[in-house]
Amino acid sequence: MVTVKKFTFNALSENTYVLFDETKQCVVIDPGCSSEQEKNILSNYILQEALIPVLLLNTHCHVDHVPGNAFVAEKYNVPLLIHKQDLALLHEAPNFAKFFGVVCPASPEPASFLEEGDTVNFGNSSLEVLFTPGHSPGSISFYSKENEFIIVGDVLFLGSIGRYDLPGANGKTLLHSIDTRLLPLPDNTRVYCGHGPDTTIGHERRTNPFLNQDFRAEIG
Repeated sequence: MVTVKKFTFNALSENTYVLFDETKQCVVIDPGCSSEQEKNILSNYILQEALIPVLLLNTHCHVDHVPGNAFVAEKYNVPLLIHKQDLALLHEAPNFAKFFGVVCPASPEPASFLEEGDTVNFGNSSLEVLFTPGHSPGSISFYSKENEFIIVGDVLFLGSIGRYDLPGANGKTLLHSIDTRLLPLPDNTRVYCGHGPDTTIGHERRTNPFLNQDFRAEIG
């Protein structure tokens, strides 16, 4: 069974996730830690739980989701995996950091790229990679069917969806990703978001105002 631990970091209240199972191997997803205090919070948890980091993953490479990449990669000697279509965002993140009040050192280069249908393995557990662009060109989500959860980055939120007015974003593409990759999942699938509280697929299908026909008509 996979345990999901959430931390909320940096000036943009980004959610960082540490996932681990009974083997104590773990993956770190979207390390938003941008201060020494936040880095200590993350590393102290890993130490206290006796975890063994094996992978660093980014759902996407906006500035608030990658400031801890260098820290995690260097401290734990783990490879970074992203989708190749977000590589430009990864390179540009330090330049944008000053506009958002986030300290963002240059990230290490990805060791390899993830694609739709790939599997990420750690310990006795695995995550399926779903390609969910729209908020960014290379947004990906990490799905555990066995544990009934998905890590979606900024694709879907409680009662909302990701921004699509950013460079490289597209509203129609975002809705297509939600329709074809997220909404087909079982209703009880827990959705761990890049900001704010978690939710479920069923709750968003029933109540999310950004998924109704009126809003879809606005996007075109």
